[in-house]
Amino acid sequence: MTDIVVPQLGESVTEATVGQWLKKAGDKVSKDEVLVELETDKVSVEVAATADGTLSEIVANEGDTVEIGAVLGRLGSGSGEAPAPASEKSAPEAAKDESAEETGEHDTAPQQDAGGSDGGSGGGDLTDVTVPPMGESVTEGTMGEFLKKVGDTVSKDEMIAEIETDKVALEVPASADGTIAELLVSPGDTVTPGSVIARISGGAGGSASASSGQASGGTVEKEARVTEGASTTQTPAETGQSASGQEDRPVSPSVRRVASEGGVNPQDIPGSGRDGRATKADAVDFVNKAAQAPKAESKPKAPSAQREIGPREERVKMTRLRQTIARRLKEAQDTAAMLTTFNDVDMSAVMALRSKYKESFAEKHDVKLGFMGFFTKAIVSALQEIPAVNAEIDGSDIIYKNYYDIGMAVGTEKGLVVPVIRDCDELSIAGIERELGNLARKARDGDLTIGDMQGGTFTVTNGGVYGSLMSTPILNPPQSGVLGMHRIEQRPVAIDGKVEIRPMMYLALSYDHRIVDGKEAVTFLVRVKEALEDPERMLLDV
Repeated sequence: MTDIVVPQLGESVTEATVGQWLKKAGDKVSKDEVLVELETDKVSVEVAATADGTLSEIVANEGDTVEIGAVLGRLGSGSGEAPAPASEKSAPEAAKDESAEETGEHDTAPQQDAGGSDGGSGGGDLTDVTVPPMGESVTEGTMGEFLKKVGDTVSKDEMIAEIETDKVALEVPASADGTIAELLVSPGDTVTPGSVIARISGGAGGSASASSGQASGGTVEKEARVTEGASTTQTPAETGQSASGQEDRPVSPSVRRVASEGGVNPQDIPGSGRDGRATKADAVDFVNKAAQAPKAESKPKAPSAQREIGPREERVKMTRLRQTIARRLKEAQDTAAMLTTFNDVDMSAVMALRSKYKESFAEKHDVKLGFMGFFTKAIVSALQEIPAVNAEIDGSDIIYKNYYDIGMAVGTEKGLVVPVIRDCDELSIAGIERELGNLARKARDGDLTIGDMQGGTFTVTNGGVYGSLMSTPILNPPQSGVLGMHRIEQRPVAIDGKVEIRPMMYLALSYDHRIVDGKEAVTFLVRVKEALEDPERMLLDV
């Protein structure tokens, strides 16, 4: 008997509500088949079977609140159920049992244990290599290239594959010493946390060929798993769906809630999840498109289709990260009432202070003194005075944040990422520079985690490093403000009635006008300018 337990639900999430059970007690299930959906305040989580067998008991019912590690149900091997008394069995069931006894077909197929051990001979024990947790709100990824092929010898924790999500790239390590016995998915397949992507043999040869006796959990299982998304292949008739995949399809509580709020039929939502089920993201996208439908109908467009490319053109599929960047930036334009205000700042004082102390600063703190430490302290001071710029809209409410986690936009080879420096109000300039250096290094090396990029309250983007003189930065939802820095340029300015050449930088604040008034936005930018032009006063808090 194997317990089905509540998995890790992500950072700061400790409990969930049991959503819909997709199987009932007594149903036979395959390993990695989704049994039940859990709903948290941030994301829906699918819980899959850890082995082939039968769902023998449901412990937590729909609507129950459960904590991490709590038992949801139990999975039995074989039939998974105690035999019913003969008087309770129907005639067909009794005849089936008698036929099985006569032909000796009971329990002839070898069973896999929960750890992925084959239990057969010839190839040694097989160890599953599974997709690791992808972080809060990330439920699937795209399989990248395998770094090892079948037959290769690997050591435990050696990297064997890469998975790309819409936020970060994950490396998948070998779960044991041995030989790659089989690869269950292909590059480009969609995979979910916990799904098996490969198996490692601990014995010689590492062969994973299924024998004729492995009718259960062998070749058939592999053929089903190598399909896109590593899900079990089923026909519409087997799943109870119509040819369009819409009728009687299981719908999660989060999808039902989004559909109800958007006034749409949940069965009309096209699904991109396992077995064609709609995810919460599918529901949100469908509702948004439905809301914009009247506008679309007023301007009929021809059906979108991929155009033919020319001999000097190349078509490349967008990465998940680039798709997410495009989607989030478009959401920011469609959702927020975005406006930008500008100012310029004389960088003479900061540059002089930096030049005077950069050597002693580096010697004491073992980090270079850059401009971002000054800018971050100036931003925090301005946010404390103008809290609306550090807030966000949640439905009809405003959430004011009394902490200052500043996101720093960083351009990488794979696209734009925004790692976050936490509690900037409690950090010194040296602490800010050190954290920024660590995050920049992780971004370059592709080592950023989901946690590194979550929870920012305000964002800074520095187009000046690429030579930008002026720009209108776009918001990073659900934040209400983003500050754009630009290149420092020697320009003539009037100082006490005289024209002087000063190192000047244009600053741009884009803000959500739904929550931030024009006066507040202008005042915020003026406070940043004042702090940078008189850094001693800012650092002394006078």
